[in-house]
Amino acid sequence: MHILIDGYNLIRQSVDLKRFERQSLEAGRKALIDWLSRYRQRKGHRITVVFDGWVSGSPQEERDYHSGIQIIYSSRGVKADDVLKRITASTDEEILLVSSDREITSYATRKGKATLSSIEFESIVNRQLTGPNDDFQEEKDTDEEESGRPAGKKGPARRLSKAKRQAQTKIRKLY
Repeated sequence: MHILIDGYNLIRQSVDLKRFERQSLEAGRKALIDWLSRYRQRKGHRITVVFDGWVSGSPQEERDYHSGIQIIYSSRGVKADDVLKRITASTDEEILLVSSDREITSYATRKGKATLSSIEFESIVNRQLTGPNDDFQEEKDTDEEESGRPAGKKGPARRLSKAKRQAQTKIRKLY
């Protein structure tokens, strides 16, 4: 699975990462990449982080690779949102888009990609980094709560939509 992350959105939504950004943008980015690389080592997902470079960035889009994380800085005049949309639209691979920006998440959903808010993603990653590697039981309990149906009741009227079920399948892979 390819996890595509709106970098500054995640930093600014996170209580932990926001502290580093107050020191400098570079410190915030470094803290995010270090945190994600620890998660990547544990789970092995392909991760791409996109940062805005549209105000004071380079005239061309820049790419970097650090600790197994692909980093993209949008070119001057182009927002990270546009880069995220371009990547989402141009691939058929299994993508999970992490952002709390409603415009980006609704675009990705229309393209058939799963989305997760920055806060939910941070919570999942923190659980993986602090807990044991076997979270199957915890994952099972969470799925029953998220399905929105009472235990014991069955049938199509209680079933989530196909798109939501597919998104939950992708999100489960984060565990």
